[in-house]
Amino acid sequence: MATPQTKPLSGIRILVGRARHQASVLASGLRELGAEVIEIPFIQIKNPKSFQPLDAALKNVKTYDWLILTSVNGVETTWKRIRKLGIRFDRLSHLKIAAIGPATKKAIERHGLKVHLVPEQYVAESVVKSLRSRVAGKRVLLARAKLARDVIPRELRKQGAQVDVVEAYQTVLPESSRRKLRALFEDPKRRPHVITFTSSSTVRNFVALLAGQAAPASRTASIGPITSATLREFGLPVDIEAQEYTIPGLVEAIRAWRQ
Repeated sequence: MATPQTKPLSGIRILVGRARHQASVLASGLRELGAEVIEIPFIQIKNPKSFQPLDAALKNVKTYDWLILTSVNGVETTWKRIRKLGIRFDRLSHLKIAAIGPATKKAIERHGLKVHLVPEQYVAESVVKSLRSRVAGKRVLLARAKLARDVIPRELRKQGAQVDVVEAYQTVLPESSRRKLRALFEDPKRRPHVITFTSSSTVRNFVALLAGQAAPASRTASIGPITSATLREFGLPVDIEAQEYTIPGLVEAIRAWRQ
């Protein structure tokens, strides 16, 4: 059995910046490998300013052929509204459902629905590629964050789909993290060796939270190419990138980097 000193990430401090309610899987995976994990959220998940567009779409769910969900947050918010509106399960049975990755698929299946499509790569471009020959003349409902790339609706409309985009949640800056982050990077004994980024939102918010402070000399670990592109956009290096664009894939990439 591995002792703390012999585990792959022993002696490594890693900053996890996922929203507080989502950090546990990443944090526990890193701790199991011996890392010292520091949890300071870069994003906070909040309800949209109004649920009216999402509610209106769900009340007319029988008119849609496809439902696309791109995150666990989108899944949970959508199902809360379904329950709130009293929409019967049988009104959803006709839907073809696409999930952007395995975590989103699992969240959908927990609610008793079948997922018909998970792309080979867990990014918007791969969702579009997988749906390309299946959406002409179809109505598609995309429930997602307020701020998200327009790749899916833009490209599916080019394929002849009618796409309705509704806001299921929004990501905002957790102001309480600003002071904690600044204090962390000013203390050489606590400064992390690695900072994890699990979405473009985490990158943008991290930069905003440290506005005016020099970029830290920590390694960056990205969940995939879209997040990596956002890091580079802000002038930050990409030291570690997951080969599989999932939380377990990110943990594995950090382990491989260390070894």
